[in-house]
Formats: sequence, C-alpha cells, structure tokens
Amino acid sequence: MGEATAMSEVAERQDERWLSAVMHGAFLVLLASSFVRYLTHDRSQGHVLTISSLYAVLGLVYVAGVRWAPAPRPGARPTGRHLGWLAGVAMCWVVLLMWAPSATWCLMPILFAGLHRLPTRIAAPVGALLTALVVASQLRGGSGVTNPNMLLAPPAVAAVATAVLVRLKRQSARQRVLIAGLVATRESLAASERAAGTLAERQRLSAEIHDVLAQGLASQQMLLRAAEQLWSTDPAAARRHVADATAIVERGLVEARRFVRDLGPADLTDHTLSTALAALALRESTPRLTVTFHEEGPVASVPPPVSRAALRIAQGALANVREHANAGRAVITLTRLDHEVCLDIADDGTGCDPGTAETPPPRGARTSAADRGFGLHAMRGRARRAGGTLRLESAPGEGTVLTATFPLPPSSSSSSSSSSSSLSSLPSLSSSSSCHRAKGSR
Repeated sequence: MGEATAMSEVAERQDERWLSAVMHGAFLVLLASSFVRYLTHDRSQGHVLTISSLYAVLGLVYVAGVRWAPAPRPGARPTGRHLGWLAGVAMCWVVLLMWAPSATWCLMPILFAGLHRLPTRIAAPVGALLTALVVASQLRGGSGVTNPNMLLAPPAVAAVATAVLVRLKRQSARQRVLIAGLVATRESLAASERAAGTLAERQRLSAEIHDVLAQGLASQQMLLRAAEQLWSTDPAAARRHVADATAIVERGLVEARRFVRDLGPADLTDHTLSTALAALALRESTPRLTVTFHEEGPVASVPPPVSRAALRIAQGALANVREHANAGRAVITLTRLDHEVCLDIADDGTGCDPGTAETPPPRGARTSAADRGFGLHAMRGRARRAGGTLRLESAPGEGTVLTATFPLPPSSSSSSSSSSSSLSSLPSLSSSSSCHRAKGSR
C-alpha cells in the first residue's frame, strides 16, 4: 500500500472517530435533556418508575453497542452485531416514545447512525418510518390545536439530514475510488520505471561484456591462430603471438575481476583518463599496428561517468580497427574544449560506409561485420548514457575517425590549450575530426 493511501486512511479514521464522538455525545445530551423535561413537565401523567427505567435501558443499550458492536469502516458492509444494535436502540426508543413524547429529539443521533452506516436504500425508508412516528407522537401529545411545526419540522429536518449524509457518503465513496485509482497508477508507473531501469542495466551490462570480454577473446583467438600457422615456419614469431595472447588473458582477467566487483574499468582505479588512454595505446600497439596517444588541453578533471564511457569507447574502437580496418596506424586524441571533452580515434585503414557500419546487426548474426555493428551501437549507447554523442566519419579507402563528445559541468570547464592537432601525421583524416574542427573555430 502506498504512502498516500496510508496517510489518507489515517486521516479518514481520525475523522470517523471525531464524528462518532460528536454523535454519541449528542445522543447522551439529548437523552438526559429529554429525561429532565419529562421529570419537569410530564411527570404528572404517572408511570414515573417505568419511564425512568426505559430511559435507563435506552442509555445502557446505546453505550453497550458503542463498546461491543462498533460501526464498520467506511465503505465496508455493517456486521450483524452492529445491525442488531441499531435495531435494539430503535425499538427501545419507539417504546419510550409511546410513554414520553419528550424523547422525540433523541431520534437525530439514531437517524444519523442509521443513515451513516446502513445502505441508503435501507436507511432512507427506516428514517422515514421513524420520522413518521415522531410526527404521530407530537400530534398525540398536543393540546388539541394543530401546530404546523409538528407536521412539517420533523420531516424537513430529517430530509435535510438525509440529503447531507447521502451526499457525504457518495463523495467519500468517489474519493476512495479516486485514491485507489491513483495508487494503482502510481504502482504501474513504478513498475514501468523498474522495467525501464532493468532494461537499461541489461544493455549496459551487455556493452560491458562486449568491450571487456568479447573483444579480448577475439584478439586472443586471432593471435593463437596466427601462432598456430607460424609454429613450424617461424617459432619466434609464434611465441611472440602466444606471449601477446597471454598478456591479453592476464589483462582480461583483471578486467573481469574488476567487472564483477564494481563494473568499472581497471585502468581508472588509480589513474586519470589520460593515463588510462596512454596505457591503452601502448598495450594495443603491435608490429602491424602502431597506436599513439595525444592530449590537448588540461584534461585532469573529468567526471567518472565520462571517463568510464570514454575509455570503453576507445577500447571498442581500437578493437574494430585491429579486427576490421587493416590499418597500420591509429591515433587516440583527447581534447579539452571550453565546456566539453572530445575523444577522437582515427586510423589510416580501409575505411567503411558509415551508413552500413552504424546499422545494428540482425539478431543472431555471427559475422565480423555484425560484431562491428554491435560495437558501434553499444558505443553510441554508452556515449548517450554519459550525456554525450558519438560521430563516425569514414569513406572506403580513406580511413575512419570516431569522435565522442561529452559536455562538462560548469565547475569542471576551463579554457583549452592551443596545441597542434595530433592528427597532422594522418593528413587524410585530420579534416574529419569534429573536435579539431570545433577547436579551430574557437
């Protein structure tokens, strides 16, 4: 049950207790005042002991019912014990009314109790019957001159009380339905948010597994196959491949343990993003692929979510370069602009068609192209979750530039330095970097 429902029920119970206290107090006051009137005005008619006993019985029955036959909660069906108590009180009052017309005004609390607790289709006829008995009692006890108030006042008062109480009951019922609907809507919204959070976490974990484990396993597979082919003809090269595969295994084990512990990159545990990217470039360099890292501007204070996303994107991009680009050189550039951080990964490989490369792979596909598509799709989602954007610029035969841009909060922003572009050594790609175009325009 929601907090709003609990608070509403507490407030409703407090109102019910207050209303019941007023109703019971009014009945006892009216019962006492009518008994006093009987003693002062109607005692000459005799039967004092009998009528006094009837007053006492009515009071005891009423008080006993309040203690042993409590009223049901609003909206609930009345219990048999409560209905029996109402019937007993009404019968005692009718008998007393036959002997002492002074008990007329005790009807109001009784009428209220019946209208408030009984269904309207039962309470209204019962109230009309009791009102008719009041009118008959007033006419029987009159002095012979008919008073219009004796005929009209009791029905008018009973009609007003009935109309007000019926409206209050219906309004309370509508409010309960409205609150129940609001609670159901709130629970449905909470369930939807939990489902969306679960889906987002599943996507994040799939990207982590792809970047940490799948890419490492793919690299190990390539190195071991190359070692197997060279084992007889070039044992030294085969051993180097095995050593590289062993290093990747060790690194993957560290990443997996870190992944299990807190799903964060191991390189960022005790190092800045710049240090982690420099280590990544050194680790990914091979005789066939040279990877270098350049930093432009002070990039010391980068928020952890941006650092994690940038490092994972760089890892995925270099894995694509290594497996698909047939490149001889790649450059990682980290640039600090006024209010954002840009990460460029450029290579001089065969390039690709950006529209085809960025299309998510079909479910169940196992080709290398499909793997690359999933990697780009995962990197784009990772950048979006960190508040950034990802841009791929490439053309067949002209290399590829992958640019991730992340905005920085105002407290972390600072002016960028004016160092030269790190892609100058790759002239065919330097014009494709969106970060450097933005830097040059400032």
